[in-house]
Amino acid sequence: MDAPLPLLPRALAPAVEEALADTPVVCLLGPRQSGKTTLARRLAPDRAFVSLDEHSYHETAANDAPGFIASLPDVVTLDEVQRFLLTGSASMLLVPTVAESLAGRMEVCSCTR
Repeated sequence: MDAPLPLLPRALAPAVEEALADTPVVCLLGPRQSGKTTLARRLAPDRAFVSLDEHSYHETAANDAPGFIASLPDVVTLDEVQRFLLTGSASMLLVPTVAESLAGRMEVCSCTR
């Protein structure tokens, strides 16, 4: 059996690390199989990790959202979140271009292959 290939360094890693250091919500977006989960696990190995691909987590979140959220630790990585409604005073798509400081709200980081 061949050894697994080494993981490639991600150009996005410094931006995600910076976002994690000062922002309560960081949204890591990208196409399927672009390395989002691997990057998240690598940059925050001590965080609790919950994948909504796992049936039990998905069912709990779908059937008892308040209970699911209440059961999470204060710092957690939620993987495979497909539908989530977040509101705020600025468009997520405009965050990088607005003049006012939006530090402390949410940062969006996009992966590419």
